[in-house]
Amino acid sequence: METPLATFQLAVNSTTVPVEADPAMPLLWVLRDVLNLTGTKFGCGVAACGACTVKLDGQAVRSCVLPVSAAVGKRIETIESLGTADAPHALQKAWVVEQVPQCGYCQSGMLMAASALLAANPKPTDADIDAAMTNICRCGTYQRVRAAIQRAALELYTSPNMPAAHKASAVAAMKIDTEVVA
Repeated sequence: METPLATFQLAVNSTTVPVEADPAMPLLWVLRDVLNLTGTKFGCGVAACGACTVKLDGQAVRSCVLPVSAAVGKRIETIESLGTADAPHALQKAWVVEQVPQCGYCQSGMLMAASALLAANPKPTDADIDAAMTNICRCGTYQRVRAAIQRAALELYTSPNMPAAHKASAVAAMKIDTEVVA
């Protein structure tokens, strides 16, 4: 017997959209197949690799195992919400500067996990990054990912509105070359 479809209202990338789907359908497939937001990738299907990572109420979650019914009433953010080609997010800029992407398949999930990390911890240590970034990169760019997150944290943390004394201490604490960040 076929499961009846249900109609949901989902808050995706700051827009409320109606969705008709099986309540048990993984959020990944609703995003990709129903809403045509294909930036979120399928990797393993068992929440191990992180290619499908999105933010749900600000937390990084693996969308391949999360039923769409569990996302109702929550704020969903996909890679499409992070930035644009004309106005990239600090993480996207840092990813380019640090030459993080190799094959690129894991990158949208990595960026969303990094975005959740920086929202919760604007000045993460290497240990914080290692603990939060559980996504798998087959190309092994973990050192570059760490450097890019530190670079993005510096850019986000040292906004133009920050007092000069705080900015100087942040730069010194992060030990990053600020010439490329600016």
